[in-house]
Amino acid sequence: MRRLVTAALLAMALSSSVGCFLPIYDADPAIRARQLIYTSEDLRALRDEWHRFWFLDQPDHMNPLRTHGGLL
Repeated sequence: MRRLVTAALLAMALSSSVGCFLPIYDADPAIRARQLIYTSEDLRALRDEWHRFWFLDQPDHMNPLRTHGGLL
């Protein structure tokens, strides 16, 4: 029983440090660069869509200068 627990703990410790079983990107540098560019463009488009959804891309209508409301 002790060997089984030790083996399970060792397997968990090693599996967390090995990395991904299947790599996300290709091993060829040219193809990998193209894949990374596509991924970054997708993330940029997602950020722009997020700003558009929450109306963060709209112009600011607040007056940057303090104005006096009364007569001077």
